[in-house]
This record gives sequence, C-alpha cells and structure tokens, in this order.
Amino acid sequence: MSERRTYLDIGIGETRGVVTLDGRPERLLVRRDDDDLRLALGARLVARVASLEPTLATAFLDLGGGVEAILPFRPDARPVRGQALQVEIRGEPRRGKLAVTRSLGEAAGAPRLLSAAPDIAGELQALVPGSRPVEGDGAREMADDAQAEALEILHPLAGGGVLAVEPTRALTAIDVDLGATKGQDAKRVTRQANLAALGMAARLLRLKGLGGIVVIDLVGRGHDGAALLAAARSAFAPDNPGVSIGPVGRFGTMELSLPRRTQPLLERLCRDDGALSDRTLAQQLIRRLQAEAAAQPGARLVARCAPGVATAAAPLGVQLAERIGARFSIESDAGRARERLDVAAE
Repeated sequence: MSERRTYLDIGIGETRGVVTLDGRPERLLVRRDDDDLRLALGARLVARVASLEPTLATAFLDLGGGVEAILPFRPDARPVRGQALQVEIRGEPRRGKLAVTRSLGEAAGAPRLLSAAPDIAGELQALVPGSRPVEGDGAREMADDAQAEALEILHPLAGGGVLAVEPTRALTAIDVDLGATKGQDAKRVTRQANLAALGMAARLLRLKGLGGIVVIDLVGRGHDGAALLAAARSAFAPDNPGVSIGPVGRFGTMELSLPRRTQPLLERLCRDDGALSDRTLAQQLIRRLQAEAAAQPGARLVARCAPGVATAAAPLGVQLAERIGARFSIESDAGRARERLDVAAE
C-alpha cells in the first residue's frame, strides 16, 4: 500500500511544501511572500467582465490592479460585459496564459479578493488528510531534493533504463528507454519497465506541476494494452477529476490529458531560457547563509554571487538579519557565473 508523508519548510521569503509517495517526492508546493494571492489556486474574488470572445466561449475578466483572468462559459450561461461575478481560480496562470476561473454566481462592487487560497500547510492537509508535516532541517533537505528532481529531464528507472520528461509548448513528451538492460527475457523486462514507468511518470508529472496533453513513448512492441491501461488509470487516479487516458496506439505510444491546475515548477523557478531565475538563486543563497550561521554561531559571513542574484537577495537579507543579526554581507561579483554561490566565514 502506498504511503504519503508531508514536509513543511518555512523559509525567508519562501515557504515550500512536499508530499512524498513511498519516500520519493510527489508534489512540491512553493509560495513566495510577494506572490499575488489573487492568482493562487482556490482563491475567490469579485471580478468584472471586461470583454467577451463568443467564438471561443471565453470571457476576459478584470480582477483589479491590471490583473486579468479568463472564464470559459457555456452558451446558455454567457455573461454580460461589465457584469460583476464571484469567481474561483481553477487554473493558475502559465507562461503566456492567463489564470482560468469558474463562476460562482453574480456579485456586486469593485474587483477584489474575497478569500485567499489555502496556505502551504492547508494545501498539504488537503492533499494528505490528517498528516503532520515534518518541519525543520528534515523538511528543508526534502524540499531541496524535491526541487532538484523536479528540474531534471532524465530520471533513472529502477532496474536500469531512464525516463525522460520534456515539456513543449504543445504537450509533454515522455520517453521510456531501457538502453542495454533488456537481457535475455526482453518481453518480460519491457513489460515490467513500461508498467513501472507509468507509475513513475504520474509521480513526476505531479512533482513538476505539468498538465495538458501528455504522450508516453513506451519501450518495446506487442504491448499488453489492457494491462497498461489499467496501470495508467491507477497511477493517474490522484489527478482526477479531469483525467482522460487513451489506449496504446499503433506506434507504441499512450496519450493522456491531465488537468492544468498549478503553475509548472519550471516556470516558477526558471527564466524563459530554462536557467534558474535570480530569485530562485537568491533563495538558495539565503538558505546557505542560514545554514552557515547555524554551523558557525559567532562567525562573520560573506556571501558572493552574480549582480542579479545579489539584487534579488537584498530584501531577503534584510529579513535574515532580523533573525540572526547583521553578521553577514552579500557581495556582488560582476565576473561570477550566475549559479556560483559562495558563503564563507571571514
């Protein structure tokens, strides 16, 4: 029977929550202090209908302060331009895409936030009812491990082989590759690998926050379609409602459609080019400063990083100083590689 545990890492400027499945990270939740709470999954707001696109059955909503979202509607429930509605965020914004809402009925007044989405602790409780999150150093280590795995493309399969997960603009492609590990009983090995890969793919897609169309390129030929379909339904059951799974096709691929709910972690943590953002690197730098401060209570610490990272870390450093005192400095080095972060005692 599968076992899920939760971890809560409350850091400076950022809170991270992790759900593990049989000891492996299954979900990573990230909430930063400057996030717009109006756009978080589950937030409820009063919005005003700014415009309509009847051919797309979509209304564009004004959430206030220049923030927008969309509302898909049925032909018999078409809103009116200028109308005030109470809505709930059902899909967080993604790169180039607005947040998606659902209507809860008519409202009155100016656009505003009515109730914020659950905090990270509340989300963990909803995902694993009755769980008591691990906190402290254990939670930080698990969150770091989950973040590192979420950003990887290649993931080793138990028993050999590799699973590659690569999101594109149109879909997420997953490749199952056994390499030279098939051995003599190739049919048995490939069957076991494909069944294991489906469970691993489901976990990794949840960890990475990926949804939409997913195409899994299975290994081998002559697949047991019924067994693979049953395995996929079991593996992706936690993502319901909204999961659609197609049969194994003639080319050995399985297609799925998964609901898009949260912002993909790759977008959350990285720039458009896939490199870690200055803010993400700044959070890592602050965590290193905290760790060194705990390990060397009386030391004066110096952190060195690239200029963009130093700028992003500056407000976080103010908060850190309130906790450990002003016994550290963050120095900008124009010639330093962005991802090189150094913390040392003077």
